Amino acid sequence: MYNNPYYNPQSSIDRINNQIAELEKMRSQMQQPIQTPTSLTQNFQLAPTNRDVIKYASSMEEVQRDMVIGDTPYFSKDMTIVWIKNTKGDIKTYELNEIVAKDDKDIMIESLQLQISELRKEIKNAKSNDDYVDEPIENEKPTNVSNVRKSTKK
Repeated sequence: MYNNPYYNPQSSIDRINNQIAELEKMRSQMQQPIQTPTSLTQNFQLAPTNRDVIKYASSMEEVQRDMVIGDTPYFSKDMTIVWIKNTKGDIKTYELNEIVAKDDKDIMIESLQLQISELRKEIKNAKSNDDYVDEPIENEKPTNVSNVRKSTKK
């Protein structure tokens, strides 16, 4: 190899130098501290509040005995009454009524039932007004008609 006239030792040296440079570059990258982002975990625990809970009571006395932090609603077991107690101890009482959603057919039925009931009332009123109409009219003479006869002769 050294006796070969075509052999150029400079090309081998350049190649080895390039490989050494790459290895040095890799070593410097490995020696640098790797900066990994720290994982941050945030846990929040909120204190429980009484506002998120539905409270039931069977009487006003039960509502009066309970202490509240804010405005607190108390529902009766059958959901017909609600008491709202504030921090001062004042209690307001409300009655609850269910509102049933109606579609077009239900609204039409209700309006027709209302019309039927109105017509029945009108019929009753007409019958009560007709009681005196059944009396004979023969005895009565109209007051706006004159009794003077005109002669037809000229």
